[in-house]
Amino acid sequence: MDCETDGNGTLLVPMLHISSRLRLPQARTNIALGLVVARRTAAASLNGSHRAFITRINTEDPRMSQVVVHQPSKTVYLSGVTAAAAGDTVSLQTEEVLRKIDERLSLAGTNKSNLLHCTIWLKDIERDFKEMNSVWNAWIDPDNKPCRATVESAMARPAILVEIQATASLPQEI
Repeated sequence: MDCETDGNGTLLVPMLHISSRLRLPQARTNIALGLVVARRTAAASLNGSHRAFITRINTEDPRMSQVVVHQPSKTVYLSGVTAAAAGDTVSLQTEEVLRKIDERLSLAGTNKSNLLHCTIWLKDIERDFKEMNSVWNAWIDPDNKPCRATVESAMARPAILVEIQATASLPQEI
């Protein structure tokens, strides 16, 4: 595979190759650029015979990657997701957060049916737990519910009412 690099270890990988490796639908590719920023890191195991490959997606934020895929374990990790256009209600924010989770899981080649664990932070759990759960219950795959924890937390910005972090698996190859 021919890839360009930015000189800092970040590979600019043609979307066709990412699509075949991560099973992205071609419609999800960025036609204007034809590239996605992905960082691939090789880490040797203790005995040195195994190489673990990690792909980082949406790395523009200087603090974090939005999605990290660990290929050997077929595990996908999503950073905490919040609503960008924070609505006034926890329902509106939860709907936006879950849409973003669907999009990010798709970028990694998986979906909500493969969720393993989610952590949900609410600004006011007493006020918002029931309302957030009604949106969650309508969204979640009822046959493949992940483990979940919901806690109350002060948020990074006053307008944020909900944040969700998720871990999923990649689908099994047949």
